[in-house]
Amino acid sequence: MIANMIDHTLLKPDANKDEIKELCEEAKKYGFASVCVNPTWVSYASILLKSSDVKVCTVVGFPLGASTAETKAFETDNAIKAGATEIDMVLNIGALKSNDYEYVEQDISAVCTAAKGRAIVKVIIETSLLTNDEKQKACELAKKAGADYVKTSTGFSGGGATVEDIKLMRYTVGPELGVKASGGVKSRIDAENLIEAGATRIGTSSGVAIIN
Repeated sequence: MIANMIDHTLLKPDANKDEIKELCEEAKKYGFASVCVNPTWVSYASILLKSSDVKVCTVVGFPLGASTAETKAFETDNAIKAGATEIDMVLNIGALKSNDYEYVEQDISAVCTAAKGRAIVKVIIETSLLTNDEKQKACELAKKAGADYVKTSTGFSGGGATVEDIKLMRYTVGPELGVKASGGVKSRIDAENLIEAGATRIGTSSGVAIIN
């Protein structure tokens, strides 16, 4: 069933309280894996979803990945204390492109350490900005740093999940890590193709349309 693989997502900056409430109600109704909301809504979503199996996911270092590792670790701890059990962090794309792999690994590790035993960590590598070699390197570093998933996109940098990227990411991380396809997943066919390619989670704001 696709529903329990979907992170029902609302990350637009002008999302309001009524929209967050609707998101959570839809997630409960359709049995989605989680709602993915900006950090400011984590506490509210946690209250709304308290009696359900739907997880609360939030984003860290979003959407640019350019805040410091210390800031990302603080954001992670803060979000978990507010009720988040899944953290989608953006790796430092500039550091990756500068071949500063030690920093990239430390950046991811800071979040994984802050989340350890309390929340799972998905690392957004922002595929639309990377070469295939960089995508592979990013996945390798995420795995080495202790992440639980690698994820394609924020949805804010143009481009989104492609079957080719999911295949490459799955090949690179092997069967041990989850792979999340996010960005531009609009239809059931899109979702099914990405799952067939190796995705184990789908991030989308079109979850209801996909199920229906």
